[in-house]
Amino acid sequence: MNDWPDGWTGDRGSRGDRYGRGSAGAQPEGARVMPHVQPRGVPQQSQGYDPGYDSGYNTGQVYGSPPGGRNGGPPPPPSGPPGPRYAPDWRRRIKVGALVLVVVFLGVTIGTYFWADGKLKREVDLSKVIERPAEGDGTNYLIVGSDSREGMTAEDKKKLHTGSAEGKRTDSMMILHDGSNGPTLISLPRDSNVTIPSFRGSESGKLFPNQGRQTKLNAAYAEDGPELLVRTVEFNTGLHIDHYVEIGFAGFANIVDAIGGVEIDIPKAFKDKKSGADFQAGKQTLNGEQSLAFVRTRYAFANSDLDRTKNQQKFLAALASQTATPGTILNPFKLYPTMGAGLDTLIVDKDMSLWSLGQMFFAMKGVTGGEGKSMNMPISGSVGGNLVWDKAKVKELVNQLNNDEKVTVSGD
Repeated sequence: MNDWPDGWTGDRGSRGDRYGRGSAGAQPEGARVMPHVQPRGVPQQSQGYDPGYDSGYNTGQVYGSPPGGRNGGPPPPPSGPPGPRYAPDWRRRIKVGALVLVVVFLGVTIGTYFWADGKLKREVDLSKVIERPAEGDGTNYLIVGSDSREGMTAEDKKKLHTGSAEGKRTDSMMILHDGSNGPTLISLPRDSNVTIPSFRGSESGKLFPNQGRQTKLNAAYAEDGPELLVRTVEFNTGLHIDHYVEIGFAGFANIVDAIGGVEIDIPKAFKDKKSGADFQAGKQTLNGEQSLAFVRTRYAFANSDLDRTKNQQKFLAALASQTATPGTILNPFKLYPTMGAGLDTLIVDKDMSLWSLGQMFFAMKGVTGGEGKSMNMPISGSVGGNLVWDKAKVKELVNQLNNDEKVTVSGD
């Protein structure tokens, strides 16, 4: 009896050598050669043919399980205990974090420096000043507050009581000496009686001889600008000016508003219609408009320009002291508006660096910090309404500044 299905016989001729050469058995050659290999979990094949059973012989799965396991699912997890878990290296993380912060800080600092340095208006050429006195010890800055209305709208001029005069004139002038014995701030009254020396025109290049002409100090600026003003100050004092710094009305008011106002103690109430000043006595915080009125007022005082210069010194020292604080320097929302407000209208000499400007600013702060001194240029009298300097005291003062000695000379 033949147990193979219909059409399947043990006759080699009829099978066409189906199970290999020389095979005449009822099973394939592989099954006879390796009878011990059977698919896992599959019962032994019965002698009868089961059409529903697939041995997997022709699919390559007879000799092992599918790649994903017995049922094609994910492989079982490896046996044995889990590998070691390492704690995070906090020292390395802190070092990397600190390095990133340092790089960011340096990047911001360098970027800020070049941004601010690029905004400086280096328009004053001190190389045009002739017959200059010898340089002394320390650094001397000529600081000028001009009545320039550049960039101001008609509403701004009305609000700040500046008027609408064309051009610009000097509204205040000071010499700041920065040396090893502390800073000294010396106000030069604009009504000071001075001699206009020989000078070379800043634009024309023409040489103008000394004619012994006597006039107010601020007339030198009106006649030929900053270069002639420096030449006149140097000629009448004998003090070498290293740097020139000028700021206009708008810049001054904007700086004050950018830092949120300046606190100042006003000992006595005063009012002035021309400057717009109207102050009560006592400690108070002034905004930009009020600050400009405070430093410009002179008609409300008995000593006019001399009293005004004292208020200017007092205010500028307070402004520097309250600006150079961590609350402003470390706060970008205050630092950048403050720097931008000042640098937009600041005019300096061609050799002025941002570093020198910073030194000047901190020297100004030191004037009221117990390290320095503020004073007016010594006055001996007046002529034709102009203030005459005390020549003997001025000479002694200049010698002390040139030698970087402690200033003992006093001014009114």
